[in-house]
Amino acid sequence: MPKLTIDGQEIEVEPGTVIIQACEQLGIEIPRFCYHERLNIAGNCRMCLVEVSPGPPKPQASCALPCADKMVVKTDTPMVKKAREGVMEFLLINHPLDCPICDQGGECDLQDQALLYGQGKSRYREGKRAVEDKYMGPIVKTNMTRCIHCTRCIRFATEIAGVPELGAFGRGEHMEVGTYVEQAITSELSGNLVDICPVGALTSKPYAFLARPWELTKTESIDVMDAVGSNIRVDSRGEMVLRVLPRVHEQINEEWISDKTRHACDGLRVSRLDRPYVRNADGVLKPVAWGEAFAAIASRLSALLPRQVAALAGNLACAESITALKELMGRIGSPNMDCRQEGAQLPYARRGDYLFNTTIAGIEQADLILLVGANPRDEAAMVNARIRKAWRNGGAAIYNIGKPENLTYPVTELGNDPQLLEAILAGKHPLAGAIAAAKRPMLALGMAALARHDGAVIYAAARAVAGNMMREGWNGFNVLHHAASRVGALDLGFVPGEGGKGIEDILAGAQKGEISFLYLLGVDEIDTHLFGDAFVVYQGHHGDDGAHRADVILPGAAYTEKDATYVNLEGRMQRTRRAIFPPGQAKEDWAVLRALSEALGKPLPYNTLAQLRQRMASINPVFGQEDVVSAAAMSPVASAPAPVAAAPFERLIDNFFMTDPISRASQTMAECTRVRLEGPVKQAA
Repeated sequence: MPKLTIDGQEIEVEPGTVIIQACEQLGIEIPRFCYHERLNIAGNCRMCLVEVSPGPPKPQASCALPCADKMVVKTDTPMVKKAREGVMEFLLINHPLDCPICDQGGECDLQDQALLYGQGKSRYREGKRAVEDKYMGPIVKTNMTRCIHCTRCIRFATEIAGVPELGAFGRGEHMEVGTYVEQAITSELSGNLVDICPVGALTSKPYAFLARPWELTKTESIDVMDAVGSNIRVDSRGEMVLRVLPRVHEQINEEWISDKTRHACDGLRVSRLDRPYVRNADGVLKPVAWGEAFAAIASRLSALLPRQVAALAGNLACAESITALKELMGRIGSPNMDCRQEGAQLPYARRGDYLFNTTIAGIEQADLILLVGANPRDEAAMVNARIRKAWRNGGAAIYNIGKPENLTYPVTELGNDPQLLEAILAGKHPLAGAIAAAKRPMLALGMAALARHDGAVIYAAARAVAGNMMREGWNGFNVLHHAASRVGALDLGFVPGEGGKGIEDILAGAQKGEISFLYLLGVDEIDTHLFGDAFVVYQGHHGDDGAHRADVILPGAAYTEKDATYVNLEGRMQRTRRAIFPPGQAKEDWAVLRALSEALGKPLPYNTLAQLRQRMASINPVFGQEDVVSAAAMSPVASAPAPVAAAPFERLIDNFFMTDPISRASQTMAECTRVRLEGPVKQAA
């Protein structure tokens, strides 16, 4: 391994390490614009110049120069200082002096490095070059005169997002960065372009001119728009969430987030439920006090038998509220409950049966990936980015059984025929041999496969196929969830009790009159006509489908308004943090259920959040270990109990940008949907 000296300090590095990386290992800061540790090296901004010997007596770019044995590097000599000042002077020749109106102000690498490494003056008096702004869709706002040609955006779009739609055209001072034709970036990760732009050339269009960074309260939290559990930072001012940014978590989302995670936050401000409602005799919802709403629920429940009562948990429900609702149902005496809104026939006997066992970071180690009834690009965008990374860095071969989709990487389409699983299992398909030869194969089973009438059969067949994907220290079976609440609800046992009804039987019972009372905890993805004449209580934060059907509405808190627990698809328990308070009379969901239990005369045995979390940890130790993933036991592999039906898989998600009440209320997501439907090319004014 090369051993070199940097500013008098000796260091030994891995072969292939470049000087800028070695400097970071020693804690020596090197300025840079084009270099980014997750992108290929471009070496075109020249800001990272250092003095190297042996070698020519001139500064050299530290991002593009590999470390060599006995190399001596100096980062703070007069030559280096003068060279960096010269580079900064060139970069600022055409840069407009509009920092006071630039949204990047206060968070701008160019500002920071001009202060630290610039000379504070310019010798250029010529007119500045102006560049026409480009259209990149409803997420990215451009001011291309500020562009310094670092090409970070081009490399991100090509390498990470997998949509090579950005490029540079022209030469010299006439070079411009754009999409070649006026069109929106067709990636669900396009908001990350704003984060990696070191100047104000690319800024956030929905956030434009809303606030300055020093005005914002920053709260570390997690995302609930899907089951990945991306780490985020919620920036708020007063009672408004103004933006969401990614936090670095190498095991989950690295430093990226999807556009829905980032920009659906404007939906938190509209269509909110801020007071209780009760439907009167005329069929009109009227605002009432909390006590009156609880009394209406108690009156209805008093006339019913426990078997006539059922509860459903929605995709955004937190573990605290699910625990409280489960125990309230237990005190009522009803075993009728379920968390699988789409009707997925997903076993839950052991934890490994429903987890993404390979883990998100483990995808990078896979050399063969089989997708079954899954569209990770729409269902879990950061999982899709990891799969692309596995293909790009490790050459993983990806196969798909299901509807063909554009997943941003090459996929071998085996056909949309679930019976292929049986052929692979019987060794009659070439993929069986490839699985046997692979060192780390994995299978990702999507909810679209499990929500069918033969979902249990497909699950059994997929488990049997994945039985050939087990290696020493490697579990290749994965369930690809799309709902943030799902794994936590299964961990807590929010499923039919002994003799209880699941989602399918609950809906059938409601239409037959056997289920007369339905408690919906944020349930909005079910056709409300299936509820029949049942008395419906809806607890949630948006006036979505569930609220429109409800007889009683209890306003709850969104994920940015409460300290709440979620478990992501790989089984990692994480917590949101309250950034703002719920609007009006809305309360945290577990507190609403605790108050309701008191009104029903069946009080729950906890009065504080800490006591409730102790109860959760006693139900399942997972809730006592934050940000930890451990191997989970699985049920024995069983062969499919019946033949797999030949009916093709259908899509689970038709519109990536609108999958929950928050994103459906978002104006930004509505605009993204419009652009996707009308096509990415800019429409004529």
